[in-house]
Amino acid sequence: MGDMIRVEGVVKDYDARTRALDGVSLTIREGEWTAIMGPSGSGKTTLLNIMSCLDSPTEGRVVLAGTIVTGLAEKELTRFRCQNIGLIFQMYHLVPYLTALENVMLAQYYSGTVDEAQARRVLDEVGLGHRTGHVPAHLSGGEQQRVCIARALINAPRIIMADEPTGNLDAANGRRVLELIRKLKEDGHTVVMVTHSQNVAALADRVIELVDGKVVSDAASPGRTGAPAAAGAVSIS
Repeated sequence: MGDMIRVEGVVKDYDARTRALDGVSLTIREGEWTAIMGPSGSGKTTLLNIMSCLDSPTEGRVVLAGTIVTGLAEKELTRFRCQNIGLIFQMYHLVPYLTALENVMLAQYYSGTVDEAQARRVLDEVGLGHRTGHVPAHLSGGEQQRVCIARALINAPRIIMADEPTGNLDAANGRRVLELIRKLKEDGHTVVMVTHSQNVAALADRVIELVDGKVVSDAASPGRTGAPAAAGAVSIS
């Protein structure tokens, strides 16, 4: 399998005194699950946002699935993101007055095709076939995150970007979400996940560590040779 993501000399300045990323270069292979770690303020989320086409670098280049996305017009960038990237957020970002089904279908709407039956199938795959008519306020945190995963999957993206996907969940719901993410990797998706937890990162194939906007470590995960079932025993703390 070839390269799915290439980040080449990326710099991100927010102002003359704030440099969030300082010459970051990395390559992520197709089908690889990569965890990004680092202390608060290290640039983890900024890097994820740039790789997700939610933000643009000040300098450098990003290549996703063979497409140079750096410099694309906003409309082209949005289209590319809808077709190729599924986003899973820590804070869910569900529309509060829409049902679980409608939140998933909203992602279809932005991609140009709406298919209610498909949205129902994806919600069923994440274990929410019986909760399709519930608004976010009537769903638990774990259920809301699974709606977020269903929304990320609905357009069959090649890349899944997840920002602290278990950060707001208790241990039981965190394990369930990690099992779903592991299945995405097994199904061939390229997964990039920001996490603060060494235990969660150990489930990935590879761990990249950032400090002060620079890559200081890039190595195979220490848990790479462990049994897949380890996700069921992971600590979310």
